[in-house]
Amino acid sequence: MNTVLKASAVSVIALLAAAPVFAQQRALGIETLNDQIDDITDDVNTDLARGTDAERYGANGVAQGWRGSFALSASGTSGNTDNGEVSGAGRLTYGVGDWNHLVGFAVEYGEANGTKSEEKFFGTYEGSRYFTPELYAFGLARYQYDGYLTDTSGAAVDGSETDAFLGFGPGYRAINKEDNTWRVQAGPGVRYFKDATGTSETEVGFIASSRYFYAFNDIVSFTMDTDIVGSDVNTIVSNDAGINYKMSDNLSTRVSYRTDYNTDPVAGLKSTDNTLGVSLVLGF
Repeated sequence: MNTVLKASAVSVIALLAAAPVFAQQRALGIETLNDQIDDITDDVNTDLARGTDAERYGANGVAQGWRGSFALSASGTSGNTDNGEVSGAGRLTYGVGDWNHLVGFAVEYGEANGTKSEEKFFGTYEGSRYFTPELYAFGLARYQYDGYLTDTSGAAVDGSETDAFLGFGPGYRAINKEDNTWRVQAGPGVRYFKDATGTSETEVGFIASSRYFYAFNDIVSFTMDTDIVGSDVNTIVSNDAGINYKMSDNLSTRVSYRTDYNTDPVAGLKSTDNTLGVSLVLGF
């Protein structure tokens, strides 16, 4: 009985001693920091996984049945500043025979002190029909909306931009090896574009894409994605090149350089955006 009482007393004392520590963690914002660490870790792991995505770079083939993933995030603060953010994304694929269907979306919205600070939506559908391991046909639809624009100084610009495209065409895998793949696809389509001034156009356009992957060995690989969407309004060129380095499950690195080029940007906006990204995961 005394042993039980002593154990109970020790447990109570331990809880009482720990209570200020828990309170201190909340006061110091450690819980908030942990959330930020988790968010950053998720982003890094996603970036690393993208560089070795078998469905993006692997040999032609259709994964049968349904596959997909969805994610949702929301946060809000009040006090000295009142802001809130919500974001969601998802991907769904369905393979049946030689047909493959892919649907994806991403949405982001944020407010700061009652003023909109971010509003973006992106949705896409792509269907593919494989005839041989090298030859396939595709059809796709994409929609992109940005309701919060900034100029070269970072100040908000009135208006929004909408870019939508519907097209189809052939695709060909020029290189189809386990450690080296390259596929290209291109075709005509119809494009709708509305810029920040409210000017809109619907016209015939085109899309061309390239996906290249090369594995130097089991540790180091290189990827380069290139997409071109164009019409009389403008042409958007996006190129994302990256080096992936994975020594072990505890050490992975990706260094990427992305360039987005708009041939005819709205007055006050730059034509080129360059982004250097470094992702590192180190475990011990």
